Amino acid sequence: MPHISSSKTQPVYDVIVVGSGAGGGQTAYTLTMEGAKVLMLEAGRNYDPVKETPMFQTNNQAPLRGASTPDKPFGFHDSTVDGGWQVPGEPYTSASSDPARKFWWWRARMLGGRTNHWGRISLRNGPYDFKPYTRDGLGFDWPMSYEDLAPYYDKTEMLVGVYGTNEGLENTPNSPAGCLLPPPKMRAGELLAQHRAKKLGIPVMAIHRAVLSAKQDAENLPAKLHPKNAKAQRLIAKAMRERAACFWATACGRGCSIKANYQSTTVHLPPALDTGNLDIVTDAMVRAVTVDENGKATGVSYIDRKTREERTVKARVVVLAASSAESVRILLNSKSPRFPNGLANSSGLVGKYIMDTVGARLGGQIPALENLPVHNEDGAGGAHVYVPWWLYKEQHAGKLGFARGYHIEFESGRRMPGMGSTSGLEGINGGVYGQQFKADARRYYGSFMGFAGRGEMIPNDDSFCELDPTVKDKWGIPVLRFHWKWSEHETRQAAHMQKTFGEIIESMGGKAGKPEATGAAAIEPGGKIIHEVGGTIMGTDPKKSVTNQWCQTWEVKNLFVNDGGAFCSNADKNPTLTIMALAWRSSDYLLEEMRKGNL
Repeated sequence: MPHISSSKTQPVYDVIVVGSGAGGGQTAYTLTMEGAKVLMLEAGRNYDPVKETPMFQTNNQAPLRGASTPDKPFGFHDSTVDGGWQVPGEPYTSASSDPARKFWWWRARMLGGRTNHWGRISLRNGPYDFKPYTRDGLGFDWPMSYEDLAPYYDKTEMLVGVYGTNEGLENTPNSPAGCLLPPPKMRAGELLAQHRAKKLGIPVMAIHRAVLSAKQDAENLPAKLHPKNAKAQRLIAKAMRERAACFWATACGRGCSIKANYQSTTVHLPPALDTGNLDIVTDAMVRAVTVDENGKATGVSYIDRKTREERTVKARVVVLAASSAESVRILLNSKSPRFPNGLANSSGLVGKYIMDTVGARLGGQIPALENLPVHNEDGAGGAHVYVPWWLYKEQHAGKLGFARGYHIEFESGRRMPGMGSTSGLEGINGGVYGQQFKADARRYYGSFMGFAGRGEMIPNDDSFCELDPTVKDKWGIPVLRFHWKWSEHETRQAAHMQKTFGEIIESMGGKAGKPEATGAAAIEPGGKIIHEVGGTIMGTDPKKSVTNQWCQTWEVKNLFVNDGGAFCSNADKNPTLTIMALAWRSSDYLLEEMRKGNL
């Protein structure tokens, strides 16, 4: 069962999975390893990072020296081959013309989805993050605890390969022995930040990222991941041996032809295909979930992007993992006499409570990092360290003026020159050219540092998406219209971020850039961090949620949503690791329900 065309699908599958990213990839992997026959539908084109990744091309070999364009907003070498905040022929709309109320929706139309593009920061939600309402009376509690998901965090880390350390900090869970790989060494700027920030009471520690710092233990991990399943153990051992450890040379955002970083296309899908239980159809734009007269899901209808023909495929169970907003769109478009407001929407909450990560940034120039000896600090293609949220006690005591926290990510080092690598130079030397410019570039290169905050947003009634009443995409499918609003908790958090960044830069003996006058000016637009979740939130009450704790819709028992849509809060931890852990847990439940004959 390989990559196939639309005309060669089977009459009926056990499960149809819509989407091939973190949630879809993990779902297909888990199901096929246990023998389920799965059809995966991906809206974008086929993509093979082993063959397509330009690992060693320098920017001078790329159009416009690799600079960003509307088609490639993260630069020419970014692995998103088709997608971005705007996709030709596939618009979305905003309910407001106010820039502060607009939402930026990122989509990746390619096999593997956003797992080809993401920063690979893999942080576990902590105990507080699953019970935020209990802690401060805002938002919603999850219908599960950290202890419920912890075993799936363990397995996900072992499967995809995550480096990092255990520091025992508050609400920053440790991983059991054998889960984490050793972290790479800190860069010079990161070491300096760690030393100076310590005096401010700010902890700087190894970040957790889905990059192989060493070869995976293919002898022992498979048995931990799939006990009593000899076939699965054999296949995942083979897949692990095919992955090489990172050699610290190129940016992870390009993709990875040696499979050192996690991408669904190199980690989840190859062993799933090797089971013989997975068919993949790309260029399949799903329009709706189909149902029978009893309200049970029977499959999906989709448009073949190459032939423009509409096709229908059938299965016992349907899993939507198309990304949180795209899954909402599919549900709202799945209208029928029985479900006039869209599928699984009797609560009226499909599309409600969408969230993104709070973001703000500030940079500075550090004289102590000038004129360093020429050395290679390429590293793991991203940060080696970060700052977890450290002010829980002060916040819980009401001293900060906002309810939820953030973590800090760093940009530093003397990596391959690119956009922004000498940003701020004119502010120092007033703008020069010739020999003086070359001398200044050598002096200051690597002395600029950037700090970015990534914080928690509290769900609110003013942030949601719905179907636009008039606009359709080029396939004739109604598009989403977004409503968005940050609360004062988020804007005050953004202001606190910039204040903290300035303090860290000054503690390093540097000069910070000018912060924004207000948190509302400092905060990034909604969706800009590309961490949107919510829209099909989970809960314990069918009247107040769309899915249960297993990501199973209340209204249609054989319909699941295994992407970020089920999140009922968005912690300061990046969501991808939690999406995968939830999808694994949901898929185990799905398999057991199938065995019992309940699906």
